[in-house]
Amino acid sequence: MNILPLTIEGMVAVLLLLTILYCVRLSGQLKRFKADEKALRATIAELVTATETAERCIAGLKATVREADQTLGTRLQTAERYCADIAQHTEAGTELLGRLVQIAGARGVAVPAAAPLPDAKTILAAASAFADRARARLKGVAA
Repeated sequence: MNILPLTIEGMVAVLLLLTILYCVRLSGQLKRFKADEKALRATIAELVTATETAERCIAGLKATVREADQTLGTRLQTAERYCADIAQHTEAGTELLGRLVQIAGARGVAVPAAAPLPDAKTILAAASAFADRARARLKGVAA
C-alpha cells in the first residue's frame, strides 16, 4: 500500500516537469512576439512618417496646380484680348485697303491683283534654306 502514494507523487512530479517545460516554451514565444511587436511598431512609425510626407507633398502639388491654373487663366484672358484686337485691326486694315482700292480705281490707277499667300511648307523650306546659308557663312568666317 505504500506504492500508491509514491505513484501519485511521481505522477505529480512528471506533470510539474511538463508544466515547467510548457512554461519555458511559452516564454520563448512571448519573447518572439515582443520582438515582432517592436518591429511592427517601427514599421508603423515609418509608415506614419511616409504618410505625413506624402500629405505635405500633395498639399504642395495642389498649391502649384492652383497657381498654374490662375496663371494659365490670366494668360488665356490676355491671349483672347490680343486675338480680339488682332481681329479688329485686321478688319480695319481690310476696310482701309478696300477704300484705297476704290480711291485708286476712281483715279484710273491700275490696281495689281493680290498675290496669293505662300503656304506654311513653303515658308518653312525658305526659312530652313536661310538658316543653312547663315550657318555656312559662319563656318566660312570661323575657318
